[in-house]
Amino acid sequence: MAKSLVVYYSRKGENFMPGGIQVLEKGNTAYAAEHIAKATGADLFEIDTVKPYAAAYKECCKEAVAEKAANARPAIKGTVDISGYDTIFVCFPNWCGTAPMCVFTFLESCDLTGKRVAPLCTNEGSGLANSEADLAASCAGAEMLPGLSVRGHQAKDSYEAIAEWAKAIVG
Repeated sequence: MAKSLVVYYSRKGENFMPGGIQVLEKGNTAYAAEHIAKATGADLFEIDTVKPYAAAYKECCKEAVAEKAANARPAIKGTVDISGYDTIFVCFPNWCGTAPMCVFTFLESCDLTGKRVAPLCTNEGSGLANSEADLAASCAGAEMLPGLSVRGHQAKDSYEAIAEWAKAIVG
């Protein structure tokens, strides 16, 4: 039987939302990842960086810009054995037009040969941007599936749309 894994990075604390910066107890992407897991029975793995990003939103943005410019691969905590999974959902917020660099750290540490990879990107209007092409370059040997863009501030209440997409991915 096919087995799925949801790998995600989500930022709680200060986030950009309609109307300005708000403090979130749980990041928007975490809700989206949990919706996928609930809809498909997938396992969850949260990507967490060894060095936390700045708590202040604007400072975190500066860090994200610097990491992207340097093509950095920040160290992450923990690991998960993906060998038993057929489909890997990769969920992340849009940072600088792509996934946060820690997502690439995770992906490049895995052998994705023969895996199916489906990206979900939370954002406030920039969509998937360059993330699908960037992820494909870091997922050697994987089949890249169509991604889903979800407005961050709507992620918590978007179960039906996310579940429909995820169920179509796993068949």
